[in-house]
Amino acid sequence: MALRILLSIIFISFHFSMGASAEVPLKAAFIRDHQLWIIESDKEVQLTTGRYVYSPKWSMDGRFIAYLDGDEQQKNTYLYVYDSKKKEIYQPYETIETRDFKWSPISNQLAYNSRGILNVTKTKNGRPQGFENVSLGVSDFEWFPNGKEFIVSSQSNLLPTGWQPIHLFKVAADANLNVNKIKPFYTIQTNDQLFAIDAVYFKWSADGKWVSFLAMPTASISNDNNTLCVLSSKGDHFQVIGKMLWYENWIKWAPAKNQLAFISGEGRFWVENKHATIADIPVMSKRKEYTPKGFVDLDIEWVSPDQVIVARAKENKEWKEGPVPTMFTALYAINIISGEQKQITFPKKNELDHAPQVIESMITWYRKTDKADQGDVWVTDGVNGKEHLWLKNVDSAPVFFQRK
Repeated sequence: MALRILLSIIFISFHFSMGASAEVPLKAAFIRDHQLWIIESDKEVQLTTGRYVYSPKWSMDGRFIAYLDGDEQQKNTYLYVYDSKKKEIYQPYETIETRDFKWSPISNQLAYNSRGILNVTKTKNGRPQGFENVSLGVSDFEWFPNGKEFIVSSQSNLLPTGWQPIHLFKVAADANLNVNKIKPFYTIQTNDQLFAIDAVYFKWSADGKWVSFLAMPTASISNDNNTLCVLSSKGDHFQVIGKMLWYENWIKWAPAKNQLAFISGEGRFWVENKHATIADIPVMSKRKEYTPKGFVDLDIEWVSPDQVIVARAKENKEWKEGPVPTMFTALYAINIISGEQKQITFPKKNELDHAPQVIESMITWYRKTDKADQGDVWVTDGVNGKEHLWLKNVDSAPVFFQRK
């Protein structure tokens, strides 16, 4: 009898531990059928109905999710906020129309660009509400890591003598249009080697000593190549890193070192000439490419200071015209020290794995077929873990909450 009870306890404990291990300890916002949802561990909650939601972003403490709500064509998009503490959705200001908004790195304050005017929200009862003007003439922006200032770009103007330089500014968050709190930060002198009219996608290194961005030329040229640049936090050291397409997620700073991973290569089609590349910042030696001959890499993410993940497919140089072929990618891990590479996901025929994200030890990616409008999110614990289906039928890769 005692033995039977002991065996029952062991069975129940084993069963419980297996069930607990299957639960994925992640928290994310995601879009399904154009609606905003959240998931924590394995519990899903739908937050909107009958809307067209885009671009959810978590506040620094995870209390709020800011997002855009508009029409199917994304022509008119308005800023909304979900308050997880009060379980309600509201507009910080009812007429805010924007496409570009960012949370402060130190507080629950939102900054957003509305038709060239940079604004910040005020705070009311502990949540973002109302707004204050910060600066005019803004093309793109990003908070400084201290949360007290912005780096701001102003698009070049075309004169009879040619395009003007691109001007970057350092703007106090409380400038309130006071030009005395808006200082020139750096001027990008353009030429035949660096032709650009705008600077976008500012991203800070882990230690806040460098900021990367894309110098973008006119629209037709930017479809084929843009220039990846870095600038020191004091605005006194500028370097050109390489040519690439305009995909923001193809640029990733290392988690600890001043190294920049990106997908290099010109040409708007993904069938060839897309390489996983690592550059030490500041650049002292030649950047290193890791994509084997005959392949293209189309996404990149850091796993550790010495390892990255890429979404890799075979080249398709035979394609010349007609519908652009789907590149059936799988994920590969690359040790940037030893050069060792191995495939870590194995999608079925007509499936592709892309959008890898790393949250602590967990690796996630988005898997879909070439014809489907929706896909699934898969998870593994480390590059050698067993893959686990976590989230079904979502419109795009989720946005994870990570406490800084």
